[in-house]
Formats: sequence, C-alpha cells, structure tokens
Amino acid sequence: MKAYVFPGQGAQFIGMGKDLFDNSSSANEFFNQANEILGFKITDIMFSGTDEELKQTKVTQPAIFLHSVILAKCLGDSFQPDMVAGHSLGELSALVANNCLTFENGLKLVHARALAMQKACEQNPSTMAAIIGLDDNIVESICENTEGIVVAANYNCPGQLVISGEIEAIDKACEELTKAGARRALKLPVGGAFHSPLMEPARKELQEAISSTTFNDPTCPVYQNVTANAVSNPDDIQQNLIAQLTAPVKWTQTMKNMLHNNELEVIEVGPGKVLQGLFKKVDRAIPTSSASFEI
Repeated sequence: MKAYVFPGQGAQFIGMGKDLFDNSSSANEFFNQANEILGFKITDIMFSGTDEELKQTKVTQPAIFLHSVILAKCLGDSFQPDMVAGHSLGELSALVANNCLTFENGLKLVHARALAMQKACEQNPSTMAAIIGLDDNIVESICENTEGIVVAANYNCPGQLVISGEIEAIDKACEELTKAGARRALKLPVGGAFHSPLMEPARKELQEAISSTTFNDPTCPVYQNVTANAVSNPDDIQQNLIAQLTAPVKWTQTMKNMLHNNELEVIEVGPGKVLQGLFKKVDRAIPTSSASFEI
C-alpha cells in the first residue's frame, strides 16, 4: 500500500519548485494561477528570493503547499495513493492531492490560514521549543505544572516532542525538562505558538473560511493531525481541520496507525525529507522515498 505524506512549515528552501516551473507546462499554469489568486508573485520569492522573505509565515505556507501540490499533480497516473497525511500545513496539501479540495480552494484556505496565524503571532508574542530524549508523558506533565500557557504541540516521533506557548512559560518548561533529563530543549526560530490555545484568534478567523468552502468526497482516506486516524467523511474532515490550529499535531500516533497496514510504502511529496526521517524513527525497515517528477 502506498502512503503519500506532505511536509509542513520549516521544509522550505530558495529555488523550491523551479524545476517544475521550468519543465512542465501544467506546473507553469498552476504557479501562474497561484500568483493571481494570492495577488503577488510568490514564484519570485520561491525561486530567487531571500531566506528572510521566504520564512515569513504568509509566504512560507503557500510556498510549501504549492511545491507539494503541484508536484503531486505532475506525477500524473503514477500518483495512486491508498492513504494520505500531512504534517500541520501539509494536511491541506494532502486534501488537495486526494481531491477533497480543489487546487484553488486549497490555496485560498492556506493563504487565509497563514495570514490568520501571522496576525495571532503578532498579537501574542510566543514561541515553540523542541524537546529531545524524554517520554511524552513526562513532557506533558511538566507542561501542565508550569505556570502560564505551555502545551505539547507536535508529537513528531518517539522521543521528539515540540512544546508551544508563552515565551516565559516555554523558558521555565525548558529549564525543568532539562532537569528531568531531556537531551536537548531547544527554542525554535518560529513566529509564535502554533497548535496552542494562543492560536484561538486564528482558529476563529479560519473557521468561517473553512465552513464556507466545499469539501468533496476524497479519493482515499486522510489521516488527520487532530485524531491520528483515517477519515473519509467530508464533514468530519472539515471539523478536524478547524480544530487543528489549536490542537496538537499527533504525528507519532499518525505514523503508528498508518503502519498498521502491511507492506506500507511511504512517499514524501514536497520540499525536504523530514517526514521520511520521522517514519524511520518509528520503523527503520519501512521503505521511504521522495516523489520526483520525470523531466
């Protein structure tokens, strides 16, 4: 069985997608359509901008989405997923890839999501930190007992959990987690506390956009971040997508649930190889690869 997985924020790099733009007329059309929908030439930033420009949330999210989705479109008949999943932002890429969302509607939601999250970050100065080498329950317990807002946000793989919250609370939690035996407690260069209660303004803003968007029956199940389970009902998919902004990304649980399927092959679609590495942390024997467009 083939599982196609789509990366989230942090996988971006300058030059992403340019090979598709230069060598596929279909990709060219999608990128030009995206420039029109967004109202600015995101291709200029993606192909030849600066790291500083690309790492702005309002640019990063649609850029990763475009690279991932357009690559999936260019795979043609070879793209035959039995299941899909995406890490955070990547969930929207996965929903376009399995035809639950149209390309245009998916991009509009990504754009709205990015703007709403950036605004929420500016309203509440906050951050995230990666905690390496502790059991999840220890990290959860220390977060619960730390004053202020700090929560488990991204369950990336066994022994790697990202926490999210107010800057002072993150600092206190990192100190306690280090005392508890964490190999690393590293603050991340992000704009704010994604997947935490501090994203509630963004969730409310995005709820309206998601609720007014048509979600179709998907061609295959999507393993969603909020539940870590396979979902095929469009109404359920819609509600889980709304909840995702303030809920943790259960990627560890998602990978384990996907791996219950025998002879699973994992193909990462989009920039980077982060998700392949996370799958290997769960099962080194699992075959993984990057989707590639044959020129």
